[in-house]
Amino acid sequence: MYLSKLTINVYSRDFRRDHADLRQMHRTVMSGYPNMPDGTPARQSESVLWRLDSVHRGFVQYVQSSSKPDWSRLPADYLTQAAEVRSLQPLLDAIGPGRTFAFRLVGNPTRTVVRPADHDRPLPEDGKRPRGMRIARHKPEEQIEWLIRKGSQHGFVVPSTHTGQPDVSPSPCLTATGQRRAGEKGPITVAPVRFEGHLVVTDADAFRAALQHGIGHGKAYGCGLISLAPRRTPDTMT
Repeated sequence: MYLSKLTINVYSRDFRRDHADLRQMHRTVMSGYPNMPDGTPARQSESVLWRLDSVHRGFVQYVQSSSKPDWSRLPADYLTQAAEVRSLQPLLDAIGPGRTFAFRLVGNPTRTVVRPADHDRPLPEDGKRPRGMRIARHKPEEQIEWLIRKGSQHGFVVPSTHTGQPDVSPSPCLTATGQRRAGEKGPITVAPVRFEGHLVVTDADAFRAALQHGIGHGKAYGCGLISLAPRRTPDTMT
């Protein structure tokens, strides 16, 4: 696995276009992986995850992938300095049961609501009922509950602080939107939430898989990437 650090030029017209449209941002990120065979779902096959972090007067974008990317196809003025790419193998090797990390995650905590009318309709030919509408979770306690549930699925727990509360702080990010492909209905809308705190690994293999493949929905649109750092040093996380 590799992690790229892209220092963004906020005056780039191409970046401003991408920042206003999640689908365009996805395309730009995937330009770093030009050698995919035809018909291969590149994001899934390369396990590409990305996150855009606000920094002083600008943005830094982190992109994680299974293979080493080639950022030479980015627009000439997209970055203010050369892309930094490093292997995450030392981090993966350091993961073990009981290990505590500080972490940062921009997630997409949602719940699925099925309308009562959907239950009364005849089943379609494939025998499957509609999946329902995905609704964002806006209350902090619901967001933390979502993260704790994801932890039980992905090999980690969120420890408690000395006050008995989960050691994590959720904070809302700006709602992000994008245009869907031709023929698809409605815009892409993601209501991301930034989580920062500590976690304890309970299942090393499951947690490594979560690091590689991400957590939750919206992975093509800036959600799901987990960043780790030594305990109690969140400012060093990349």
